[in-house]
Amino acid sequence: MTGPTTVDDALAGVPLLAGRPVRWSRMPGGLSHRVYRVDAVDDDGVRESYVLRILEPAVSEAGLGIPPGQELDNTRLAAESGVGARVLAVLPELPALLLEYLPGRTLGPGDVAGAIGPIASACRRLHAGPAFGNDFDIGRKRAELLGICERHGLAVPAGYRAASSTVDEVIRALAAWPPPSVPCHNDLLAENFIADGPDGAGGPPTGVRIVDYQLSGNNDPTFDLGDIAAEADFEPDQCAALTAVYFGPDRTEALVARVRLNLLLSNATWTLWFSVHHGLLRSSPAFDYQSEAEDKWRQASRDLNAPGLGALIDAVAGRGRRPALPS
Repeated sequence: MTGPTTVDDALAGVPLLAGRPVRWSRMPGGLSHRVYRVDAVDDDGVRESYVLRILEPAVSEAGLGIPPGQELDNTRLAAESGVGARVLAVLPELPALLLEYLPGRTLGPGDVAGAIGPIASACRRLHAGPAFGNDFDIGRKRAELLGICERHGLAVPAGYRAASSTVDEVIRALAAWPPPSVPCHNDLLAENFIADGPDGAGGPPTGVRIVDYQLSGNNDPTFDLGDIAAEADFEPDQCAALTAVYFGPDRTEALVARVRLNLLLSNATWTLWFSVHHGLLRSSPAFDYQSEAEDKWRQASRDLNAPGLGALIDAVAGRGRRPALPS
């Protein structure tokens, strides 16, 4: 098939929808791939809702996501854990997915601190689920994205390259004593959490589901926690609280330090993700990718220049002793 996949192309290939009147509309978000709500009516007049996710191969070709086939597989595996939406149809030739529609409220950054219990629970379920078929390493992803910027002459925020040696030191420290790798999402901005319930209203959610497996892969579980903290712009005490809720009695100061350094590394790496998106794709014209890159780097710079950075590096690197990690 040549040219972009249309919604009608995708829906025509779904047996579940054959012969049923359908209406569709684009859903908010979707900075890379295209996501639509699809409403179909059955013979009894009952309306059912679904989510159609059309994957853009150019995204993975630019280093901004895993290959479409891998995302299709990982989305199915995440559904097996009970955290991801059920996969109702896979159209690998397009590529596209039809998913169950998750009723509830999409969280925003301001909601995350009040929902760390259900968010941590959802992460534990994903991390305990079936292993993905690929691995993800945030240090390698940063190097890949920086190389893309250099090859294409893409602008990065002022001061980025000058701080590379410090970022590399953080990466080496995290690599010294890594926890066992588990299936991770690796892109846990608030909008990828759906609060359970008919409308998600009425206070903190009792449960959370996780969507969008564009960057998923087996990884250090503390990266998912650090990424959550980065996207919600957590303070150190909030990072400690998230770590404690996730690890329970296994929580250690070394694990808190890992989460805080992964927060920093998330911001430093996704700075480049937005720089590449701005320079090569701009999938959503209404979104300011360049400003987002600048904001990510502002947050990373704050933590790179914080007086406690050395102590965090020492804690995760086990300077003088091996740090206590969960079994």
